[in-house]
Amino acid sequence: MLDDVLTTVTGLLPAREGFVRVGVDGVDGSGKTTFADALAEHLEAHGWSVVRIRADDFLNPRAVRYRLGRDSPEGYVADSYDVDRLRSDVLDPFGPSGSGRYRERSLDLATDTSLDPQWLQAPEGCVLVLDGMFLHRDELIDVWDVSVLLDVPFEESCRRMAVRDGSHPDPQHPSMRRYVEGQRLYLARCVPATRATLVVDNTDPLSPRIVRAQPTR
Repeated sequence: MLDDVLTTVTGLLPAREGFVRVGVDGVDGSGKTTFADALAEHLEAHGWSVVRIRADDFLNPRAVRYRLGRDSPEGYVADSYDVDRLRSDVLDPFGPSGSGRYRERSLDLATDTSLDPQWLQAPEGCVLVLDGMFLHRDELIDVWDVSVLLDVPFEESCRRMAVRDGSHPDPQHPSMRRYVEGQRLYLARCVPATRATLVVDNTDPLSPRIVRAQPTR
């Protein structure tokens, strides 16, 4: 059950001063945001302070996201996220020597406008819970104290995306090439299942199950 998985994740958090960084990775439509929200609520219910961040609030502007073409799988992996801002504004401040001074977003997606929001201060001992795609890429592999990979077949994740976004439910449809093939590139290159602390089968989000675990740092 979901609560059992959340309890397992909570039990993996290191007991130390400073901040803790938890990443929730998975393909589009795997349930990352829902899982990360549930984890944040679970942690708060057990006495942790939590800062909740979505990597989708750190997307690149359209000109960067589509510089290799609107249908490019390579562009989807390489150019979706502003990794530099994500690190400087969120991940580094929550690192071992970080100040906890962070910003929540870097882009207004609706207007395609870069943002410079105010800095916020996280309390000492706070847990950062961040969800997004490609979180086990080489540039980010060193940042997570605990990380979760949600494993969902493309047939199911695309079905969910169709309900959520109105996209085509068939992962083989040409309109899905950028997204599905891009994510397959990431899975093949980075093999996140071998990098994540926990791999969770989230095909049934009400009854996820841990299928692989490895020790935390």
